[in-house]
Amino acid sequence: MNVDDYTILQRQQLSENVFRVKIKAPAVAAERRPGQFVLVSVDADYGERIPLTIADADPAAGTIDLVFQRVGLTTSLMAERPVGSKLAAVLGPLGRPTHITKRRHVVCVGGGIGVAPMHPIAKAFHDAGSRVTVIVGARNKELVILEPELRAFADEFILCTDDGSAGRKALVTEPLKEICEREDHPDLAVAIGPPIMMKFCTATVAPFADIEILVSLNTIMVDGTGMCGGCRVKIGNETRFVCVDGPEFDGRLVDWDSMLKRLQAYRPIERRKMEDHICRMEAAAKEKEREQQK
Repeated sequence: MNVDDYTILQRQQLSENVFRVKIKAPAVAAERRPGQFVLVSVDADYGERIPLTIADADPAAGTIDLVFQRVGLTTSLMAERPVGSKLAAVLGPLGRPTHITKRRHVVCVGGGIGVAPMHPIAKAFHDAGSRVTVIVGARNKELVILEPELRAFADEFILCTDDGSAGRKALVTEPLKEICEREDHPDLAVAIGPPIMMKFCTATVAPFADIEILVSLNTIMVDGTGMCGGCRVKIGNETRFVCVDGPEFDGRLVDWDSMLKRLQAYRPIERRKMEDHICRMEAAAKEKEREQQK
């Protein structure tokens, strides 16, 4: 098999700003485990690297699937890349994989784009013989992703939307609380999604002492080796680095307020970068239109 060259083999737009790409990366695919992520550099001339959790992998085919949301410059550049083009680099797999064992009952909660990294974890618990309940949350039905894939193995599937356009009109914490109150309540909850969602999922589970709560943090990262310190978080009374100590932590121990504050640090810079960015596809289309008008 050829070495990793990070060619985009397939590209699918799941919603207005969410994309799924299949990338040729045999070495990463062979080593990847549920819960791990990669650092992606889209353009050799633009050095930013972003962490993306591996949504799926096929070791036999030597491919990995990445699902990402177009929110900043790098994800916008990645969204513009056509099939057949190559990414500059894909570093990984990084982070500690999820500890998968047979559990009596696992409830997996995915919010928004967090459904993608939750998918391989939920499937791995199912394959290990656990009863798996999946709760998916989105703002509306157009933003729901990977529903067929999750329904295929979930023992129970609950869909929530903020506006009630699909499933039940509720936040994910509502059915999560109901499940925790059941006689056959889960012994483990896994929450992945926006930080504020994970914070409130943790608060929902916290009163139930016999239910563990794991969260997968997606913080600012630079080198992925713990050297830069950009991804540091406070876990209990200790400072940890998400890239090497995580991305999964006990939700009850996360200092959510300090993490949320750090995530806001580079928003002004990112906004300026986006304002200066010109979509390459749009530029090429306009240039073609000008040529045709000559």
